[in-house]
Amino acid sequence: MRFQLLPRLLYPLYEARLASEIKGAAQPKHVAVIVDGNRRWAREAGFTDVSHGHRIGARKVAELVSWCADTDVEVVTCYLLSTENLSRSSDELELLFEIISGVVTELAESDSNCRVRLVGHLDMLPDEFAASMREAEKRTEANTGVVVNVAVGYGGRQEIVDAAREVVRNSASAGLDCEAIADSITVESINAHLYTSGQPDPDLVIRTSGEQRLSGFLLWQAAYSEIWFTDTYWPAFRRIDFLRAIRDYSQRSRRFGK
Repeated sequence: MRFQLLPRLLYPLYEARLASEIKGAAQPKHVAVIVDGNRRWAREAGFTDVSHGHRIGARKVAELVSWCADTDVEVVTCYLLSTENLSRSSDELELLFEIISGVVTELAESDSNCRVRLVGHLDMLPDEFAASMREAEKRTEANTGVVVNVAVGYGGRQEIVDAAREVVRNSASAGLDCEAIADSITVESINAHLYTSGQPDPDLVIRTSGEQRLSGFLLWQAAYSEIWFTDTYWPAFRRIDFLRAIRDYSQRSRRFGK
């Protein structure tokens, strides 16, 4: 019993210490998170129904947004559903659509004053869920808190293809010839047509669950991002972990390829 109480006593102290250490230090403005490990967390916790992991993980998104209040973070991007995930069973996808729609609604109705922005191909989702999420997104347009990008039906390669196509279409509509259209494809023009256009690139990318890869997440934007991996599954991710990631970021020397 004594050993069970010890973490409860020490965690708040450690959390306070971490918060103190990042005060005045260089902090990320944009944090992107690959929320991974929901199903593995559920299995290892003894649940036969892995959907419990998805539900607990969904609640964690709103917690993450609330943790930003005492930091310099202004933009959060959460990778909730990739285009590859859409190949899962229809039953699991139906559940995921319901859970993600609930996440967006919860964010829209929360006291955080966050602004929700949907990132990805909602046309790949059932109409009822896409419409529900778009409506929730619209309700937050005037909010002035943390911007929360919800990446759903998202693929990094597809995003770059979509941006390039949009640049070409606009140039062609302006009557440019082939050579001029080719010249119109620049770093700046691609940036302007990404799903996250108008936002800063992520300073810090966090991936949970022990996997150490980007999995197609923000491939263009994360070119010079700092990346922080943790073995912790997303449902078990705590404010302590978030503060540790920010502390680690503050201690790195960013060179942007120079």
